[in-house]
This record gives sequence, structure tokens and C-alpha cells, in this order.
Amino acid sequence: MVSRSGAPTARATMARSTTGRPLARTFAATAGTIFLIIGILGFIPGITTDYYALQFAGHHSDAKLLGIFQTSVLHNIVHLAFGVAGLAMSRTAAAARTFLIGGGAIYLVLWLYGLAVGYDSPANFIPMNTADNWLHLGLGIGLIALGLASTRGAGQRPRTPSGR
Repeated sequence: MVSRSGAPTARATMARSTTGRPLARTFAATAGTIFLIIGILGFIPGITTDYYALQFAGHHSDAKLLGIFQTSVLHNIVHLAFGVAGLAMSRTAAAARTFLIGGGAIYLVLWLYGLAVGYDSPANFIPMNTADNWLHLGLGIGLIALGLASTRGAGQRPRTPSGR
């Protein structure tokens, strides 16, 4: 779609899946669903090893999701909230893109926080370990990439059905 001035409208610049649904919405809904599942799995003994050591918050929580990622009740609640936000924001393309890019930025901040704070420090309230730090880096880059990839070049004029 093109406005009267010839500039593409916001709707025209959103990349679309083969179903016509903006990719940002699909990506945000998928990410939200995954975060919800991860949040739930964090409360399941066996999937979370040393479940008996699960604390509400802080670096003393020795429970590990999949035996790798240090977790706590607060950490699981954050995943659940992030999942709900992803699903809620997947209702519109603009909000979905905001979730992806903003969420990616939050995860990059968490990565930097994890690098700066010692694992045994009281400031490690989430808690995090080395595996969490690498995961946060990957999530940050991945979510931002999905947010950017779900938008076509905003300055380009979309092609008409005749190819012009």
C-alpha cells in the first residue's frame, strides 16, 4: 500500500508470511509461547534438577532448568510474564515488533548484567550462571534480528501487481 504522497504505509512495509499475517506477529506469538513453556517447565521437578533447592530469588537457588540453567521462582515468573507479553503484543504487527526488538534489548542488558555481577553476589538476584549469560546473549541477538527481519525496507516503494 502506498499513501497519496507515494510513501509506503506502515502496513506495506511489514514482511508477511505466506498466509498474509505479518511475520512480526508470528515471531512474537512463537517467542511468547516458548517463554510460557520455559516458565512452566521451571516449576516441574525432574525437568528442573535439584528442584528441592529452588528458592524464590537470589544466587542461593541451586535448581537448574534442564540441569543447565540456574533458576528460581522469580526467574520462572519472569519467563511466564515475558511469554504473556509476547502473546498479548502479537495482536498487532507494530506491538509485536516492539516486543521483539525491546525484548531483545532487555536480554542484552541481562547479558551485560550477568557479566558484571558475580555469580555469588547478592546482586545476582535473578539468579544467573554462565549458561544463562550465553543464552541471554543469543536471545537478545535473535529477538532483535527477528524484529528487524519482520520489516521490509521502510524507504522502498512496494511493487505493484504489474511489477512496477
